[in-house]
Amino acid sequence: MKRIMSALLVASLLSGCGSVGRLKNVGKAPRLTPMGDPAAPPVEPSLADRGTVQRAPDALASASLFRDGSGELFRDQRAWRLGDIVTLKINISDSASVANTTGRSRTGGESAGIASLLGLENPLSKVLPGNPDPAKLIDTKSKSTFNGNGTTTRSEDIDMTVAAIVTEVLPNGNFVIRARQEVRVNYELRELIVTGIIRPQDIARDNSIQHNQIAEARVIYGGRGQITDVQQARWGQQIYDALFPF
Repeated sequence: MKRIMSALLVASLLSGCGSVGRLKNVGKAPRLTPMGDPAAPPVEPSLADRGTVQRAPDALASASLFRDGSGELFRDQRAWRLGDIVTLKINISDSASVANTTGRSRTGGESAGIASLLGLENPLSKVLPGNPDPAKLIDTKSKSTFNGNGTTTRSEDIDMTVAAIVTEVLPNGNFVIRARQEVRVNYELRELIVTGIIRPQDIARDNSIQHNQIAEARVIYGGRGQITDVQQARWGQQIYDALFPF
């Protein structure tokens, strides 16, 4: 019991800290996540830095109009290296329905006794309370019944387009991509995060790829804000549901 009370106290303190954080945001829209540093290959120094950075001898010798990191006129403009952008077309329409029924029933009984055993059954009346019958020393019955029903219905629909960045090029040539999009409307923030691995051969001519061509795909679609807070159970109720054993 002391452990349960200690756990409740710790959970209350932690939840209280979260409540304080929520109180600071009362009347304020949720903050957008800062954009991280995108992965990209090294490029030629900018004009502001050319005075302090020495140019490579091979660049001076070639005198080419094109430099590393710039777009090429005759090359395929589909993503092909670290830092390139590829368009993800996400069209998820999944539905599932599962129903399970379980039933269990067990009945057992035991009966044993000693009607006569060389007169040794007589001292039992002195040991056992009442007036026991040696022929019915053990008489037990048990019955157990269990019934369970479960139904799960699921339906998801996501139809949107988002741009992803190639964050890593694997040794076999495949790309690790990551896309993150946040949209804030009034006091509700919706975010979409997609990560996975794609093949360069699967990228279409318009530099796009379908969601079903992403291996190890992780699609996170959710949000935070006033509407999301209302849809969540109170922290006290969540603790009660987690700890109540019955």
